[in-house]
Amino acid sequence: MTHPQHRPWRGVLVATALPLREDLSVDYDHYAEHCAWLVAEGCDGVVPNGSLGEYQVLTPAERARVVETAVAAIGGERVMPGVAAYGAAEARRWAEQAGEAGCASVMLLPPNAYRADERSVLAHYAEVARAGLPVVAYNNPVDTKVDLVPELLARLHGEGHIHGVKEFSGDVRRAYRIAELAPELDLLAGADDVLLELAVAGAKGWVAGYPNALPGASVRLYRAALARDLTTALPLYRRLHPLLRWDSRVEFVQAIKLSMDVVGRYGGPVRPPRVPLLPEQEAQVRAATEKAVAAGLT
Repeated sequence: MTHPQHRPWRGVLVATALPLREDLSVDYDHYAEHCAWLVAEGCDGVVPNGSLGEYQVLTPAERARVVETAVAAIGGERVMPGVAAYGAAEARRWAEQAGEAGCASVMLLPPNAYRADERSVLAHYAEVARAGLPVVAYNNPVDTKVDLVPELLARLHGEGHIHGVKEFSGDVRRAYRIAELAPELDLLAGADDVLLELAVAGAKGWVAGYPNALPGASVRLYRAALARDLTTALPLYRRLHPLLRWDSRVEFVQAIKLSMDVVGRYGGPVRPPRVPLLPEQEAQVRAATEKAVAAGLT
């Protein structure tokens, strides 16, 4: 696959939370409005069907319609769906569905049914790349137990299987090693609470959680960080960090949806096996969100 000249995965791409009604059915109209609002607030696009979008507990029909809804709302160039699946054949089918829906790229976890070895990871990405859309890898060794270390990322990129990586390991030192081994591989900040560090280290984008609730402040933070404007970025980052760090916690979906509710958006419930936040967790998220709103960080 040739390297695309246009790189639609750059910028602030929001890993969208999925609005569910009280009966836990998907509210597609609300989701379409949410995608359009995020772009109107300055975000560059959305990543549906990521873990924040609860893709693991969606039916195939729901998952496909989520992608189609996002594309209809903001255009396929702005939509990079997660296509993770237990098997490479299924992940490739989701990549093909994304292409048929009009998307310009996809995001792919490594095999996540077991602790895959390097040969399995290479075969997995090679198979999904055959769908024809540029693939952004997603490194989340905490959840998948497979670590896309810089050497492996460089090999995946060198063989043409990936064009970027959402880096969620939390180890900001990797940014420099990735740049040495694969200078053309786009690094995307994958965890909200290391955004500033990775932006300064050369990240080309941010697959972000908290812009679901605070898009304006998040975009200002990203732009300032990318410009190395620490006078603007650092105070903003410090103020937002009590919320941003929830993106790296087990309860990140519930926390971000609660923050959405607090700021007047619709977060709503989560599907099992997730359960509501504990009262003390809810109090922490609510207080931090209200403090951000009071400071004008919306």
